[in-house]
Amino acid sequence: MSRPVVGIIGNSYLIDDKYPAQGSGVMNVEAIAEVSEAIPVIIPSLPKCFSTEELISSCDGFLFTGGRPNVHPSYYGCEPTESHGFFDKNRDEVVIPLIQACEENGKPILGVCRGFQEFNVAFGGTLHPEIRDLPGRINHRMPPDGTLEEQFAHRHEVQIIEGSEFERIFGSTRITVNSLHGQGIEETGDRVIIEGFATDGTPEALVIRDSVGFCLAVQWHPEWNASLDIVSRSLFEEFGSALRLPSN
Repeated sequence: MSRPVVGIIGNSYLIDDKYPAQGSGVMNVEAIAEVSEAIPVIIPSLPKCFSTEELISSCDGFLFTGGRPNVHPSYYGCEPTESHGFFDKNRDEVVIPLIQACEENGKPILGVCRGFQEFNVAFGGTLHPEIRDLPGRINHRMPPDGTLEEQFAHRHEVQIIEGSEFERIFGSTRITVNSLHGQGIEETGDRVIIEGFATDGTPEALVIRDSVGFCLAVQWHPEWNASLDIVSRSLFEEFGSALRLPSN
């Protein structure tokens, strides 16, 4: 039996500060190939290259990855400020309608970090540009220095709602995760259900209520060490199982 194909949303880069490129981290590719046991295909964030319908017909599911640029605040009714950082409107134009169409069609999708935020915006939610500025919140940003192992190390606990989909996947109501984000969910979108919170109250795991397919996202980076970390492995294995359901 052939393996399912997963489209991994790519990001824009400049090689040597001048050559435009599209790509994705090796850890995303390996998590899909080795843990979800699917064929990873990097999707360029260039809306001129394809339609949403063409993407859906070409892939069995999608991984909405993290990325440096933030979702443009015009997508959730706000004016951009310096605190919103920089943007990639091409990626916004690809992912927002793709998330909506996948959910509507029952196509399995998994969101990570920026992808988590994209899910919320796609369903009408809003983002806060710098959650560490909110009262009682910790700094969730990536440490500026250190090795990859140090930057992607476990940073805080996430409390999973009892009886939730994530508790079923992880087999626990308390997990420990890494943290590499500045923005976060402010107001949840329509049908967006938060099933996991950091100890400071920051939303960390969501599902889309009444979705007919796998439609989950997390604020941390489970792709790091996905084959060895029990939480990461459980999530990508569950995604892999969803890709193989007959209805997909």
